[in-house]
Amino acid sequence: MNKTFSIILIVLALALIAYNVTLVNFTAPFQGDSTVALIGIMASLCAIVLLLLYITSKKVQQKVNED
Repeated sequence: MNKTFSIILIVLALALIAYNVTLVNFTAPFQGDSTVALIGIMASLCAIVLLLLYITSKKVQQKVNED
């Protein structure tokens, strides 16, 4: 998986976060569809963190292989 594909996945995760934020009912965030939207937001945030960790680990691996 190259860097551009990882960035595309991050952008898609950000788009999912933006969509799920529109579904959250802020007066009752833990009822009905708002719960599903909050779970979607958390899942997208986790995906972004994992992708950033993957990109960082690839950079470290390249530095180690250079030495």
